[in-house]
Amino acid sequence: MGNQFGHLFRVVTFGESHGVGIGCVIDGCPSLLPLCEADIQKDLDRRKPGQNAITTQRAESDTCKILSGVYRGKTLGTPICIFIPNADARSGDYDEIAKLWRPSHADFAYDSKYGIRDPRGGGRSSARETAARVAAGAVAKKLTGNLNIRAWVESVHAISMPTVRQTPTLEEVDATPVRCPDIPTARRMEEFIKKARSEGDSLGGVIHCRIEGLPAGLGEPVFDRFEAELAKAMLSIPATKGFEIGSGFAGTCMTGSQHNDPFCLDENGGVCFVKNHAGGVLGGITSGATVDFRVAFKPTPTISKEQHTLTITKESVSFSGKGRHDPCVLPRAVPVVEAMAAIVCADMTLRNLSAKGKEI
Repeated sequence: MGNQFGHLFRVVTFGESHGVGIGCVIDGCPSLLPLCEADIQKDLDRRKPGQNAITTQRAESDTCKILSGVYRGKTLGTPICIFIPNADARSGDYDEIAKLWRPSHADFAYDSKYGIRDPRGGGRSSARETAARVAAGAVAKKLTGNLNIRAWVESVHAISMPTVRQTPTLEEVDATPVRCPDIPTARRMEEFIKKARSEGDSLGGVIHCRIEGLPAGLGEPVFDRFEAELAKAMLSIPATKGFEIGSGFAGTCMTGSQHNDPFCLDENGGVCFVKNHAGGVLGGITSGATVDFRVAFKPTPTISKEQHTLTITKESVSFSGKGRHDPCVLPRAVPVVEAMAAIVCADMTLRNLSAKGKEI
């Protein structure tokens, strides 16, 4: 029913925003991987609400509990279940929502598909579900080992940071609440987000992500190309509206001679590239170069400005959004993007073990 992602490293998430809790079940994780709740918690802490003045003030610790699949600090090879309780739901804020369809939300779509929905905080369509993805991504990172998966906020609305050649460190990304590694730009972003919130509005932007350390050869042509699986992973995140890899849409303004990435040898005699317009993927298979991509996020649809909409009985009404919401989802979406990238890498790594007969 669309709640599962992956082929060999499979993740199912469950739960609603204001239910008892949320969580995930990970099937296909190999045995003997060191894993404890602290490994997962450090990533959840980066995504949890109430971190600062530019995020939702919902007070959730997002403390995780491993319910199965781990014994004495190591994975068993059996399904891993991780549970995160909901502790600060205020369902009364959403009584009005049950009677209408909010603009740019999933209310109308869920009613059309299922004939019923949980209006409390958006139910299953809430971005709170992404906490379960971050938990699963933490497990995927243990499997993928020495990969460097780093995402950061590149732009908020029309405010963009300068282009960077060197991938920012975790410390540089997390140095500001907005998670933009360029300090002057981050300060401008933060003030702009605060201004939008004070005006009852919201903002979108772009998250840039790089995966360094992937070997050449991952990807399953023709339909399960590496970038196709990556795109599906990213576009499954709530509020996403676009994905591009490498040169992306800018590549359409180049000639072939400008866009092609010539091969060369590094100082150790290994194959590398003069440029990376391909974004680390050739023919749907990783080339060994850095996988470089961007994800676009729309403005948060819940705003306190008055809007016009329809009730479930098709009457025109005016309303303003209530509840506690991020005026800009990007800072807390950074660890979600990293988690989904890690899940794709883990799944593709396991699938690649059967690529060559001599390795079986």
